[in-house]
Amino acid sequence: MEPLSIYKALSNEMRCQIMRWLKNPEEFFDEKPYLQQGLNFRIGVCVGDIQAKSGLAQSVISSYLATMQKAGLLESERIGKWTYYRRNEKTIQQFSEYVQSKL
Repeated sequence: MEPLSIYKALSNEMRCQIMRWLKNPEEFFDEKPYLQQGLNFRIGVCVGDIQAKSGLAQSVISSYLATMQKAGLLESERIGKWTYYRRNEKTIQQFSEYVQSKL
C-alpha cells in the first residue's frame, strides 16, 4: 500500500463517488442484468454501468478506474469483453489503519 497514491486517487470527487457507489452497488445499480447472466455484484460492476451513472465519457471513467486500481483501491475481473470493478477492501482497511495511526 502506498498512501500517497491513495490520497491522489481520492483527490477527485468523481473517483470518491465511484468508491461510494461500489461500496453498496445494490443501492446504485440495477442487479437484474447481472443475475440474468448468472453474475452478481460480488464480481463487481461493469465499466459501462459506472460510466452511464457518472454521465462522463467512457475514456474518462476508464482513466479514473485505472488510477484507483493502480493505487490498490479497486480490483477488476474481465469476463468476455466486459470488465467488472469492485473495491479492494483489504487495501481500504490498511489505509484506514494507516490514517488512524499516522495522522
